[in-house]
Parts: sequence; structure tokens; C-alpha cells
Amino acid sequence: MAIDFTLSPELEELRLRIRAFVDDVVKPGEREINGDDGGDGLDGGDRIRKLIEMREAAHAAGIWLPHMPPEWGGMGLGHVELAMVQAEAAKSYYGPWVFNCQAPDEGNMHTLLHWGTDEQKEKYLTPLCEGKVRGSCFAMTEPEVAGSDPTLIRTHAYQDGDEWVINGHKWFISNARRSEFAILICKTEEDPEIPQAANTAFIVDLPAEGWNDVREVETMHGGTGHSEIVIEDLRVHGDQMLGGRGQGHLLGQYRLGPARLAHCMRWIAQAETALDMMVDRSLNRFSHGSLLAEKQGIQWMIADSAMELYQAKLMVLHAASKVDAAASDDSVDFKAEVSMSKHFVANMLGRVIDRAIQVHGALGYSTDTPLAHMYQHARWARFADGADEVHQMRIAQRTIGAYSDDGSTRRATGDLPI
Repeated sequence: MAIDFTLSPELEELRLRIRAFVDDVVKPGEREINGDDGGDGLDGGDRIRKLIEMREAAHAAGIWLPHMPPEWGGMGLGHVELAMVQAEAAKSYYGPWVFNCQAPDEGNMHTLLHWGTDEQKEKYLTPLCEGKVRGSCFAMTEPEVAGSDPTLIRTHAYQDGDEWVINGHKWFISNARRSEFAILICKTEEDPEIPQAANTAFIVDLPAEGWNDVREVETMHGGTGHSEIVIEDLRVHGDQMLGGRGQGHLLGQYRLGPARLAHCMRWIAQAETALDMMVDRSLNRFSHGSLLAEKQGIQWMIADSAMELYQAKLMVLHAASKVDAAASDDSVDFKAEVSMSKHFVANMLGRVIDRAIQVHGALGYSTDTPLAHMYQHARWARFADGADEVHQMRIAQRTIGAYSDDGSTRRATGDLPI
């Protein structure tokens, strides 16, 4: 049988090592930073030094850069193996960053590895892999057009000698204020044969004249992390083009497939944390003559959460296996499985955290537990990297297409041997 959901002894040992590192190093470090250990908390240089200290410890422990090949200093894990790492790392807030597999840098590393020239890899990918830069960003979303349809992008570039001059407007550019470079998507082709061939990607060194970070957009979880950028006569040399002319859409879709799945892996960790907290609360809270765990209404919330988390794990593992298979077989298409996983896991995350808050009552609604903060972030999951409705539209189109072509919807439901 080819279907096997067990890890090799070596990978199981690695998973347990990562779990122990998160419990023994990352979570205590987070408590020190936040002041949850009884101290005053850390900010400024002290906070940065603590974060770097944890990164150095991860590097020394051999659990650094899990998603990149060994020749780039990484662990060389496939996507199925990476799911195991991300699901452990994301049980802590800083875990993915400590292991250098956080968004958006993770997706940018994959993009540079696949699309970058040797010179671009040396200049941008090497220091990113080594953790020697503050970070990077991916600038595609715009306020004036639907973010889920990159063919509508208005930011445009025209060629002026050896340079390109870019004007436009971007927002919700995650990590922009802390980035040393951006991968910027803009329109360069006025009359392409297909709408998807209008955009081109450029690497922009930051800060840059013409790149104006006007504000960090205030969101449900605060005002940090997502910038609005006004681009005015920004000049980049032709050597800064990433990929070829008109390949910006293709590059973006290549980046977003595995990135969506990486988000799912981290969301599974958050949902599992919420479920653990829900069960723990039910076993320790006495009300109306019995523990909450003995009440049918609470049991149903726990059962629904357990079943949905099980579904999510299976979906992500299967989608990850197809991404791995596609690396050696161009005929393997994983878009449908990744799209379904992204939609389901994002919604599952919100439901499980919501139930955990309900079981905690007013305590869950407060900031005395991490649930409120988790819930604020979870709402973002349903439109990040494609809104629910866009994924549903694509899933429906693929399902109808499969039946039209084959007389069966099997291909659209994972094409599994069952």
C-alpha cells in the first residue's frame, strides 16, 4: 500500500525535537518578551536581541530553514514533511519566524529560487536564507481593484532606456515597513494576447525614491504589519526584473499555491491549540452540578472541532503530497486540492476558535487568554490569498469541468482511490 500516514523514525524524532524546542525555548522567550513571566516585558533593542537569540539557538539545533534545499542552508523538507514542522512551529507566535519559515519571506524564497537569476539569488535569496536581513514583502494587492483578480492591476511600468518607471498604489503589503526589498507586481503589457500576460515582477531595493510607505493599515488585530504604498516615478533597472516580461501573473500563482498551503499548516496549529484549551477548560470548570466536559452541548462543540481538525489535517497532507509529486512530474496538478484545503482550513480555524471562546465564557472574550488575539487573526484567513467565494467559484468550475470531460466528478474531489 502506498498510502501511509506515519513518519519515518528520523522525521518523528525531528518533529519531537521541534516540539521540545518550541516548548523549551520559543514559548518562554515569548513570555519574556510579552512580560507574561512576571517581568516588565521587552521592547526596542532588548526585544530584538531576544528574538535573534532564539534564531541563533534554532540554527545551532539544526532546525533552520526547513523549506529550502540543503545547498541554500535549509533542511530540504518536502511539503508533507514541512506540514509537520509548521504545525509544531505555529503553536507559538514567533515559532515560524524563529525557524525562518514565516510569511511572506517563505513564499519569496521559493519565488527567488525558481525565478531569480544567479545574480538575484546571490543578492537577495542568500541573505534572506541566512537571516541576515530584516525581511521582504510581496506587493500585489491594490485598493482600487479586486485583490483576488490580478488581471485588474493598475500599477503600471513603462520602459525608459535601461530602466523601468513605475507608478501605482498598493495596500495590505505585509511586512513592507520592515523589508529590505519588495517583489512588486505591475502592468507592463498594454495589449497582451491573454489578460494573464499583462503583468511583470520587479525586485525593488528598499527604501527607494518613489516608494512611499504612507501608513500601516489599522485592522482588527491592530495597526502593525500591513502597509499602504503610493508609488510615484519609481525607477528600477531592467536587471531587477524577476522572470520575464508578462510573467508576473504566472509568478504570482506559482508563489501563492505552496504559500496558501503553508498558511493552512500554521492555521492547523492554531486550531489544535484552541481545541486543547477548550478541552482543558471543560475538564476544569464546574457549573450547574457537573464539569463542562460532562455536558452534551459542550461535548458536541468538542466533537465538531475534533472532526473538522481531522478533515483539515487529511486535506493538507493530501494537497502537500501532490505539491511534492508535481516537483518531479509536471503533469501533476495540485491547484484544486490546495484551493479546497485553503477554503476549508480557513473556515475551520474560525469555528474552532469561536467554540473555544464560548467554552471559556467571558474569560475567552478577554485578553487574559490568547483566544481573542487568535480570533482576530483568524478572520483574515478567509480572504487572504484568495477570498472564500473565489475559491468556491474555482472549485465549482473544476467540478463541472471534470464531469463535462469525464462523466464523473471524481477528478475534482481529489482523484483518490476510493
